[in-house]
Amino acid sequence: MLSRFSYKRRLFFYYSSIFFVIAILFIAFQYNREKHYRVSQLENTLNSITVISNNYIIHNKITETKAFQTLDSLVSIFPSSTIRLTVIQNDGTVLYDSEANWHTMENHANRPEIQKAKYSDFGKSIRKSATTGLSFYYYAKDYGSYYIRTAIVYDVSIKNFLKAERLFLLFIIGIIIIALIALFLITERLGQAIVALKDFVVKLRLGKEYDNIPKLPNNELGTIGEQIIKMYQSLKKAKDELHFEKEKLSNHIYSLTDGIALFTPEKTKIVCNNNFIEYSNIITNHSSVSVETIFNSNTFEKVNRFVDSADGKANILPRLEYNIERSGRHFTIHCVVYQDKSFEIMITDITRLEKRRIIKQQMTSNIAHELKTPVASVKGYLETILESSNINVEKQKEFIEKAYSQSNRLADLINDIGVLNKIEEASDHFTMQETSVLQVANDVFDNMRQKLNEKGFETTISVESSDIILGNSSLMISVIQNLLENSLKYAGENIKIELKKYHEDQKYIYLSFSDNGVGIPEEHQMRIFERFYRIDSGRSRKLGGTGLGLAIVKHAILLQKGRITIKSRAEGGVEFLFNLPKYV
Repeated sequence: MLSRFSYKRRLFFYYSSIFFVIAILFIAFQYNREKHYRVSQLENTLNSITVISNNYIIHNKITETKAFQTLDSLVSIFPSSTIRLTVIQNDGTVLYDSEANWHTMENHANRPEIQKAKYSDFGKSIRKSATTGLSFYYYAKDYGSYYIRTAIVYDVSIKNFLKAERLFLLFIIGIIIIALIALFLITERLGQAIVALKDFVVKLRLGKEYDNIPKLPNNELGTIGEQIIKMYQSLKKAKDELHFEKEKLSNHIYSLTDGIALFTPEKTKIVCNNNFIEYSNIITNHSSVSVETIFNSNTFEKVNRFVDSADGKANILPRLEYNIERSGRHFTIHCVVYQDKSFEIMITDITRLEKRRIIKQQMTSNIAHELKTPVASVKGYLETILESSNINVEKQKEFIEKAYSQSNRLADLINDIGVLNKIEEASDHFTMQETSVLQVANDVFDNMRQKLNEKGFETTISVESSDIILGNSSLMISVIQNLLENSLKYAGENIKIELKKYHEDQKYIYLSFSDNGVGIPEEHQMRIFERFYRIDSGRSRKLGGTGLGLAIVKHAILLQKGRITIKSRAEGGVEFLFNLPKYV
């Protein structure tokens, strides 16, 4: 129905309706605010009386003398004769009341205002007094060992005082009438101004220059027009920034190590990087500048079928992934179809990952090979004992001891493999915390003291108690113990071993573990931390080495955010240098 009226009348109706609603809300708000203001005034008065009463009690030491009846002199000067003062002990016992004999009054612990005052700054309630039978407006406050409660008779005068004045309602109604008249006159002018603003917006839409726009009125609509210009400029700026971000995205795509390309639903290239061209040429076995030719290759037949059948309206974007191998290189082809049927193809070179997988397979083979020798030895010795009934006791004992030795070697190997796997694959289980290098070193050296003494080793620990690292004590035990065992097995006899701190800075503590034994030839030092790497395989197995000790050392140091290197000592022997982060 409003559409039949002129724009000016509709504008007047809309404005007046909005103004009327706002006026009603304002009246309701102001009325409520006035009412709360009067309640606040009354409560401030009652609060002031409690503060004065408390100061009077403290000044006259009434809590010590118990002369609460002296409060009568204070009550006599209160501004109203209807004000009632009550002092209540924490347990609810009434210590004083200005309106009744407090000695005979019941316990007030459960009075509403007292309960509220226990957990708030104050408590209040409007109710009939059980003592006097009159209705009171109660206000109570907690002062530590007692409550002070003031109250005023809740009669007609108080009720009228708490009511908001309604005179301002007539004033607001008058303002509304005047405002409606003003709105009627203003909408007459706005009708003309809006036409000018409409012309301005149409010209903006047509892309005309700002200089040719209609002159806007010098009022709020003119301000709106200026804001529209600013918004247009902001949109233009956002468009330019979006173009810049698009360039950044394009540069990012071109810098990716993966090959990536975006295509329209018609399989026309939108964008692609150099790696995509390179990888696609390797995969399709022919060189082509046009990326779209990949869809003619049998290698991308899966992508063709997937893109043609994919439903871009699905909640989850359709994805395809498969691996291929070309010219000794391995690739993963990943395709995603978007809601508008455009799609993305990403080619990832996984050759390195495949090589790592092969290395893991080789490591598995090495582990099987390392396990085979001690298992075969144990089996051989036990079979000899079982099948040879005439073997003497001494020979049996010799075979059992050898089988036991091989079983210990087998247990050490399994334990080292478990430790190494835990360090590499379950690193989250090691909590990095405050760790004393000196304490760990002393514990390990003490535990291995018997073996060290048997081989005549002389040990020195030059680390201070203040050398604290952010590490893991279990990992540090593995590091020092494996370094010690390495020296015990391969360094010789009557060797000097030293663990010392040779440097520190703000972030790291630098440690050295050295011995003056036979050393490690330099041509082997680059590979000494590899799994199962041995300088002399026969000698290592004879001495009980698993080939994993130094690999455990390296990975334990790396897990603690440190680094380790090895070098030959000028005076003979070998030195391991490693650093670990300080605990700050």
